Parts: sequence; structure tokens; C-alpha cells
Amino acid sequence: MALAAFTGPAPTQDTEPAVRRKSGIALVLLLPGVAYLVLFFLTPLVSLIITSFQTPVPDGDIGQYQAAFQWSNYTDAISEYWPQILRSFAYALIATAAALVISYPLAYFIGVKMRGRPLAQNLLMTLVIAPFFISFLLRTLAWKSILSDDGVVASALRAISVLPPDAHITGTPFSVIFGLTYNFIPFMTLPLYSTLERLDVRLLEAGQDLYANAWTTFRKVTVPLSMPGIVSGTLLTFIPAAGDYINASQDFLGAADTSMIGNVIESNFLVLQNYPAAAAMSVVLMAVILVIVGVYVRRSGTEDLL
Repeated sequence: MALAAFTGPAPTQDTEPAVRRKSGIALVLLLPGVAYLVLFFLTPLVSLIITSFQTPVPDGDIGQYQAAFQWSNYTDAISEYWPQILRSFAYALIATAAALVISYPLAYFIGVKMRGRPLAQNLLMTLVIAPFFISFLLRTLAWKSILSDDGVVASALRAISVLPPDAHITGTPFSVIFGLTYNFIPFMTLPLYSTLERLDVRLLEAGQDLYANAWTTFRKVTVPLSMPGIVSGTLLTFIPAAGDYINASQDFLGAADTSMIGNVIESNFLVLQNYPAAAAMSVVLMAVILVIVGVYVRRSGTEDLL
């Protein structure tokens, strides 16, 4: 009797069909999402991998390839384009660090200092995401005009003798990294704001009560508690920045010697029609990013984000 009271009534035969019905309903609800992932993610990924092993058709025209298992597509692409690979990750890393330095104080001010003022918070967050209302291309073209040799920035720097007369801002690593940082700052700010807005300010007050100065409280309390936002923001910034091809393009802020892996993939796909090389570089980019993200998340102690 006592054991039955604790365990409850034994399951009846009527409960088993109910459980099966619920499982069937859950499966039906999952089918659209699974079909979407298979159609728009898994299928293109498999097609990309197959393309990366193709070989040119003998005596065929440019852009004609046939199924094969050509491992040399990867080795040839890496040996030829390794400077663009290194440059891409270096630019993305610097842009991510710069975006973090800019976005953290901004998110802290909006999420912590402006807490209790919802109108001001909403207004400031609207200003943060306002660039999203304008096309990515238009924003980059605008900065190309601003940073051009005849633009206001270059003219002002030459007027105060900071920029030499024959120097340029566009077409340099600085302009590419600047463009990456500017375009991806909202991706860094939003996760940071989401984490800091939920931060318990009583923990900051406790640090002060324990005679910790502002810097120690920030380093020992605020930063560890905001690590999920930092990790999410850096991933949302680094991943698209590493594969970006707009800012580094010669038509925008870059030049021939600032091209990134995204520019290599674009030119091989659309201009050279070397589809296996472009596909191989795309697979390499995804693989390297997956390794970097996995190591970074585990070293940061936020494995739950994977």
C-alpha cells in the first residue's frame, strides 16, 4: 500500500495509445522543419561537397565538369589561395575584437545604466539596429564615398597633415577592417545587451560592499556573468566576417591585395567558372570555422551554446 501510494497508479492500457498519439503529433509538427533543413541545408551541402571533387570534362568547354574524386582540388586551392585564407581570418579576428571593444560599453550603458528607463532603452536599441533598415551594399558604398580620396575624412586628415598627400584610405586593410567592424557591430551589440539587461545589479553592489573597486568588480563579476553574450556576439560577428566578400571587394572598400576568401570563391564561381575550386574553398572555410568555433566555445566554458 505504501509503495503504491508513492509510485501512483500503474499505467493502464488506455494511456499507451494516448502516448503514441502525442508522439505522432510531435512527429507531424517536426516534419516541416526537418524537410526545410533537408531541402535548403543538407541538399546544398551535399551538392557542394560533390562539386568540390569534380574534374574538368576532357575536351570540354570552360565550366564543364564531371563527377570524380579529385582530392587535388583541395590541395591546389589551399596552396594557391593560402594568403587569402590567412588574411580572411586575420581581418575577421581584428574586426571582431574591435566590434567587442565598441559594443560592450554601448550594451552595458543601455542594458545596465539605463535600466528602469524603458523608453530610453528602446530608443537607443532602435538606433543600434537602424542600419539594418538600409541595404548592406548601400551602407558599404556610402563608406566608400566617405573614405574616398575626395571624401570628407581624407580631406580633413590631409588638412591636419595626418594623412600624406599621396596616401589612400580605401583599398587598404584599414578600410576593409573598418567596414567589417561597422557592418557587424549590431550583431555584437544585441547579444551583449540581451545578457547585460538581465544582469542582477545586486551582485555588482555586493562586489562594492566587499571593497572591490570598479575595475575589479567589472573584471571579476560583470565579465564572467556576461560571457554567454560575449561568446554569442563574437560568433555572430566572426563567422560572417570571415566569409565576407563585399567589404574587401575592389568595387567597395578593398583592393587586389586585400582580397579575402569570399572574393576568391566569388571569382571562381562567377568569373572563372572553376566550380570545383570554389566549392573546395567553401568546404575548407566551413571546416576551419567549425574547428575554431568548437575550440573557442569549449575554452570559454560555454559548451551549452553549441
